[in-house]
Amino acid sequence: MPGKDPGGCIITILLGIAGAFVATYLGKFLGIYEPGETAGFIGAVIGAVIILLLYRMFLKRKN
Repeated sequence: MPGKDPGGCIITILLGIAGAFVATYLGKFLGIYEPGETAGFIGAVIGAVIILLLYRMFLKRKN
């Protein structure tokens, strides 16, 4: 995601990884896609972006 992140590089990486895992397993659990499909990669990217957006919004409100 472009722009300055309030948590720094390490926090951004960890949040992106967490978002990718959550979206991947949620998609598999709901039966949206099977392991190895391209949709899983796309879902992981979208999940990471959503988690990072929520983190930015939460920190903006807090400050």
